[in-house]
Amino acid sequence: MTNRLAILLASAFLAPSPAAAAPTATAAPATKLDINFTGVETRTGSIMIALFDSEDSYNGKGAPVRAVAVPVKDGALTTLIAGLAPGRYAIKAFHDVDGDGKMGINPFGMPIEPFAFSNNAKGNRGPAVWADAAFTLAPGATVQAITIQ
Repeated sequence: MTNRLAILLASAFLAPSPAAAAPTATAAPATKLDINFTGVETRTGSIMIALFDSEDSYNGKGAPVRAVAVPVKDGALTTLIAGLAPGRYAIKAFHDVDGDGKMGINPFGMPIEPFAFSNNAKGNRGPAVWADAAFTLAPGATVQAITIQ
């Protein structure tokens, strides 16, 4: 893992989310993305989620389509995102254990807070690649079960 992973995850939450504004009037098929997290050991802070709709934005060349914070508390850790256009998406997430709004890193730039990607994709000295993390969001309901470590 590198400092690049921490920067990409943290910057996803600092960039404005243009698609998070009011839905457009176009008639797109209804979609629902249900994101379920497991593996959360510390019951503090929030799970910070960045949802991307292209490989370029996933790789830091644009903003996420949506950025969501899910408070960590007892019980299920889930969130539902509706109103997205069908297509290919990928998720980057981290557990902001200390609640400071950014991913903690050590002096070498390695993440010290748990993180994960859609499809439970794994990175190799950086974030998981788009091809491994991307999934298809079809009309109707889609579920992403992510283990955060």
